[in-house]
Amino acid sequence: MRTLVVGDIHSGVRALEQLLDKAKVTPEDHIIFLGDYVDGWSTAVETIDFLIQLQSQYTCTFIRGNHDELCKAWLIDQKENPQWLAHGGTATRDSYLNADKEKWRMHLDFYENLQNYYLAEDNRLYLHAGYTNLKGIDYEYFQQSFYWDRTLWELATALDPSLKPADSKFPKRLTHYKEVFIGHTPISKREFVEPQNRANIWNVDTGAAFMGGLTMLDVETKEFWQSDPVHKFYPGERGRNLS
Repeated sequence: MRTLVVGDIHSGVRALEQLLDKAKVTPEDHIIFLGDYVDGWSTAVETIDFLIQLQSQYTCTFIRGNHDELCKAWLIDQKENPQWLAHGGTATRDSYLNADKEKWRMHLDFYENLQNYYLAEDNRLYLHAGYTNLKGIDYEYFQQSFYWDRTLWELATALDPSLKPADSKFPKRLTHYKEVFIGHTPISKREFVEPQNRANIWNVDTGAAFMGGLTMLDVETKEFWQSDPVHKFYPGERGRNLS
């Protein structure tokens, strides 16, 4: 059984369908989705429908992203958040306004049951954004850090690559897990890029909401597959591209 981790989808279900085919995913595989299932392209409802159906046939773990929380909040009270609307929420809102309220209730169940993180038996950690506590996830003060934090990736990219875990200056935050897989911070918004590794952190957000593709990575072998640039599946749409 392979463990396959998928970056931020941002409503790009058409790219996800291509990716599953490219990677020849089977029910024996374990697929871990790193969150941000919505906000970007026009098929938000279709994306969540697809994921709900997928988990009935495959072994899936769904991590909570910040955009999923923003969408859930709007579904509950329809109070519009200008920041959310400006960063992909408009497309998601419009998608849900064309769906019936029974669909809303079913999707709210999906959002409610997302996990803040998944720590596997092999000590690999999967979460959307990061954590801030030097002692690791069990000591995190604010649960929102798991899907909002950007400092973990900032730390990993700024780290002197010559430092080793045994060195006194090596960040304690990076010593607790064999590997950590995150999304949240796109590696590039302008170019088609590959997933990146810094220290023991793997960033699998390759900009599917922007000009990049959607990425799936085999956590053991580090083989990866990518969809075509997601914007090509949605001609005439801007996604989260501002220009």
